Amino acid sequence: MDFVKKSWQRKYQAVQNDQVPWTPLGKPLEECRLVLVTTGGVHQKNDTPFDMTDSNGDPSFRMISSQAKPEELMITHDYYDHRDADQDLNLVFPWQVMQELVNEGKMGSLTDQFISFMGHIDGTLIETLVQKTSVAAADKVQQMQADIALLVPS
Repeated sequence: MDFVKKSWQRKYQAVQNDQVPWTPLGKPLEECRLVLVTTGGVHQKNDTPFDMTDSNGDPSFRMISSQAKPEELMITHDYYDHRDADQDLNLVFPWQVMQELVNEGKMGSLTDQFISFMGHIDGTLIETLVQKTSVAAADKVQQMQADIALLVPS
């Protein structure tokens, strides 16, 4: 596995973006509505799995109910070792942890739905992700009136 990692690192070129504006948090965390966004390939079992047939990945996203039970969720993602996350999804999708923070009064509320991507996107699909999919996901976040987003990479 070390060989694969080193080979990938030599070829990988990160996408540079200096156009994202900084927006300071305008109210206390205890009053904020949070949306959870993961790149762990998590989805509800009754939803379409992420496409593993394209070696460049799947730039689409899935909406997940914030009330989903652990047994209703699964991971479809062949590009990282998710054996531990299969045992405890909170490692890549901490929806239960966030709910605990709401219950303890440390966070205001959660959006009704969360967003999940498959974090392996390469080649021409990077442009699809940046130009289309991420814009559609951002629109969903706005519609949900989220104050903050917790981004959980996998």
